Amino acid sequence: MYQGRNIRPPFFEIGPKSYLFGSQILELAKAADAAAMKYDIDVIFTTPFADIRMVAEATKRLFVFAPHMDAIAIGRGLADILPESMKAAGAEGVMLNHVEKPLQYSILQKTIKRAKELGLQTIAIADTIEEAKAIALLAPTAMTAEQSELIGSGNLSNRDYIVSSTSAIKSVNPDILVLQAAGIKNERDVYNMIFAGAEATGTSSAVGKAPVPGEMAARMIQAVREAWDARHQ
Repeated sequence: MYQGRNIRPPFFEIGPKSYLFGSQILELAKAADAAAMKYDIDVIFTTPFADIRMVAEATKRLFVFAPHMDAIAIGRGLADILPESMKAAGAEGVMLNHVEKPLQYSILQKTIKRAKELGLQTIAIADTIEEAKAIALLAPTAMTAEQSELIGSGNLSNRDYIVSSTSAIKSVNPDILVLQAAGIKNERDVYNMIFAGAEATGTSSAVGKAPVPGEMAARMIQAVREAWDARHQ
């Protein structure tokens, strides 16, 4: 059972994928950490495996997540991602079932169970409404609803998808946090997504490919706060 810090809405997820590495990741993480504290926004930082320890030790407010893990036990498993080693490096959670690293449902079920055994939070990705409802049965900490064809396209999910996918997940398990992503390209998109009713949003390429990634991340985190406050006035 998870006994660490709880992620609170509104929150933001940054997944630099392989756009950045090494000192670039560290610079981005520090900028996101500062913005998270300034605007009181929880930020999931989905860190490349090699940089988990570096980011975890250099930041205070970020929720450091790994981009994947394997549901293996201690022992054999050359080149597999051992959950215990990931946690020991400083990860508080893991992202699962991304379109670039999809998992069969049975494997996803085992992996979420394995994460829970170690007290790791999970954020699982779903594409269709039907898939979202099925994954919600596994009770991950959070879910990202994103239409795969929109990832990296610069086009946002429409309001109907935002409302229907969020409602579908909450109807199965109201405790699951729901992040709406795909197509986020700037802080205006972040604002619009949160204002439209999302509990959270996130980005990869818009930050990873920005001229100054840390500045883009800070503007987006600020937009989360401003949209959430405007929505609840």
